[in-house]
Amino acid sequence: MSGTGHEGRGVVVTGAASGIGRATALRFAREGAKVLVADLDRAGAEATAKEVEAAGGVALAVVGDLSEQQVVDTVVERALESFGRLDVLVNNAGIMDRMSALGETDDAEWERVLRINLTAPFLLTRAVLPHMLAAQRGSIVFTCSEAGLRGGAAGAAYTASKHGIVGLVKNLAVMYRGQGIRANAVAPGPTATGIQVDAGPDAHGPGIVGGLIGANIGRLGSAEEQAAAIVFLASDAASFVNGAVLPVDDGWAAV
Repeated sequence: MSGTGHEGRGVVVTGAASGIGRATALRFAREGAKVLVADLDRAGAEATAKEVEAAGGVALAVVGDLSEQQVVDTVVERALESFGRLDVLVNNAGIMDRMSALGETDDAEWERVLRINLTAPFLLTRAVLPHMLAAQRGSIVFTCSEAGLRGGAAGAAYTASKHGIVGLVKNLAVMYRGQGIRANAVAPGPTATGIQVDAGPDAHGPGIVGGLIGANIGRLGSAEEQAAAIVFLASDAASFVNGAVLPVDDGWAAV
């Protein structure tokens, strides 16, 4: 145990089948937490849970679309049944858009990105809050993005969804700080994960965004570096940190 206060805690990590979510689940487990791995990818979620257990941790996997209320309810019920407590929620699951500018963003792209990136974490946070409030404690960490801090890091849909996450974090911090709840976010810069961008070859947005990103980013980060920041924000070591959006980006936000 590294002293960050996660021993015995019940933790939910979404999007934990791979990338930042997987690294976060494993790091929490190494620090003594019990981890529920939630993802749409059954094989990946179950593999992460097995990795946690192989390392001596406690984990279970719940598979489903977190923008559906029934799946959200199952996640919360299973966590409480298995762990007896729910101390930390990491809203990490998300998808990229096609880097589309607003004028070339169709309804399907807009609705899918907002549903997964903004509505799903809203639903899960709303479901978790009554249990955290009853305990008068809880930490909620969101994976935001550089696209939540600026306009030139992604397309219109993704940028809007991540700016929405920033608003949720700040509102949660203000509304519930007197009841033992903290809400924060990391804003990753380019990170080595499996996320893909399916940009149209003649689209306007990718050309604009590509030039801005290429001119300003530093090195490529690792999922483990993002996980370290998430686990810190959830920990007692960050007990006075509330409503913060922490860039984890090798200084990109400072440019």
